[in-house]
Amino acid sequence: VQLQASGGGLVQAGGSLRLSCAASGSINSIKTMGWYRQAPGKRRELVAAITSYGSTRIADSVKGRFTISWDNAKNTVYLQMSNLKPEDTAVYYCNADRMFSLYRQGGYWGKGTQVTVSS
Repeated sequence: VQLQASGGGLVQAGGSLRLSCAASGSINSIKTMGWYRQAPGKRRELVAAITSYGSTRIADSVKGRFTISWDNAKNTVYLQMSNLKPEDTAVYYCNADRMFSLYRQGGYWGKGTQVTVSS
């Protein structure tokens, strides 16, 4: 499974961005996909995850501002980010898992995409 993330960039506080993660390869084996982020000097943390059935998990820090969705036809997962804050600045990574689980990291990672929110 290969994951290609895109959509990062520089945005002002209060703005919006949409990240995309396109999966290729043995995509039928993927049951859960998610987005993680890592800010400088901090641990990588879950932002949002979604199963192929549509169940989701959203981190408390972004709840109400971020949404995750899965377009099965395009094999792509999106992270819609609104009302961005400077503390959302991080490298965002796409993740995929062969299990139905919103509480563990899968074994597949895409390259990160930088999101920078200016105040």
